[in-house]
Amino acid sequence: MSQPNTFDIVILGAGSGGYACALRAAQLGLTVALIEKAEVGGTCLHRGCIPTKALLHAGEVADQTRESEQFGVKADLVGIDMAGVNAYKDGVVARLYKGLQGLLKQPSITHVAGSGKLVAKDTVEVDGKRYTGRNIVLATGSYSRSLPGLEVDGRRVITSEHALRLDHVPASAIVLGGGVIGCEFASAWKSFGVDVTIVEALPRLVAAEDEEISKQVERAFRKRGIAFKTGKPFEKVEHTENGVRATIAGGEVIEAELLLVAVGRGPTTRDLGYEQQGITLDRGFVITNERLHTGVGNIYAVGDIVPGLQLAHRGFQQGIFVAEEIAGKNPAVIDENGIPRVTYSDPEVASVGITEAKAKEQYGADKVSTYNYNLGGNGKSQILKTAGFIKLVRVNDGPVVGVHMVGARVGELIGEAQLIFNWEAYPDEVAQLVHAHPTQNEALGEAHLALAGKPLHAHA
Repeated sequence: MSQPNTFDIVILGAGSGGYACALRAAQLGLTVALIEKAEVGGTCLHRGCIPTKALLHAGEVADQTRESEQFGVKADLVGIDMAGVNAYKDGVVARLYKGLQGLLKQPSITHVAGSGKLVAKDTVEVDGKRYTGRNIVLATGSYSRSLPGLEVDGRRVITSEHALRLDHVPASAIVLGGGVIGCEFASAWKSFGVDVTIVEALPRLVAAEDEEISKQVERAFRKRGIAFKTGKPFEKVEHTENGVRATIAGGEVIEAELLLVAVGRGPTTRDLGYEQQGITLDRGFVITNERLHTGVGNIYAVGDIVPGLQLAHRGFQQGIFVAEEIAGKNPAVIDENGIPRVTYSDPEVASVGITEAKAKEQYGADKVSTYNYNLGGNGKSQILKTAGFIKLVRVNDGPVVGVHMVGARVGELIGEAQLIFNWEAYPDEVAQLVHAHPTQNEALGEAHLALAGKPLHAHA
């Protein structure tokens, strides 16, 4: 007989990684205690991916209305009703939240509301009550980071969480950080008519992407009127009568109504008892082996607290992996390079695998070839009036090791791209596949045809 409050798995945190682990573990016949201090679904559902993409879609509708005449449709954009935008966004979140709550209502999953702390190698304490697990999964997620000396007040200096709750459209905004979050908010706000300036310390926007992708995003942002300062570290911010005044490297001063701090996310691991139990932390991140084990007891970690890409779908996959590992299924190790990445700005960016620079470093410059297929040659992209390209990186006489895309809706093409990378496909193999016409998906096919030496609507 198992003791009361003893489970096969005790999961601390019910965001993407935690709840995916709980659902898979329940399928495999394991008992689970799922501990969460806020709402199940975590940052992604409530304060991240889902509401942000809803904002971006509302922005896309605004742009399409503004630009409708070029498609022969006469329409006037009367304005942005932020209350209406928020009602739409919150409605999407509420429906998904309700669905998730339903999924988690299972006899083998005990949902515990409250702040948990690891008090022993097999025990989490919540409000004085102890939950013992034969296995423990740490899934406590991340928070919006700031910079030293930069105080977030939630009014003039805000994070993405505050930005999602704005009840008005600001006249102007400085976005500190030109990564995924910064570019997405800059893009949505520009669509709403905000005067936006991005400040980025690194030499280019979306610096984790292939260099040519960054250049295309910068070209598109210039054309859209989104200002950006790259290679310009932030120095200080002062409050003014109507907003903020930011000083960046070189003494340049930018004024705006508000400053969005989008300098990345930090791991939520402080004061949770991890180190006291012997778990190794590096700058707050939980260090694990490739099987997501911490090296302490039967304790695993998943999601944003594990060094690497901070993406919901990585959290889902890691949660599933750990549940299967605990159940003795011996799942295949997750290849971090095989995890697709999407930035939902206008234009969208989607990639999987490694960049050209990384491939040359890994395999040698003479062993790598690339091909760029311009979306100008793709019928559906012409219909959508989007510019961009698909870049393939391959090892000569070997598989495609990187797919990098920029343009409207390319995030929807990443499904096939990640199969190409993860199944180590050769250009000739993809060239044999039939891609429907007219779709943007054809552009992937065309790029592989060209790389296989038999271009149809492109030059080799």
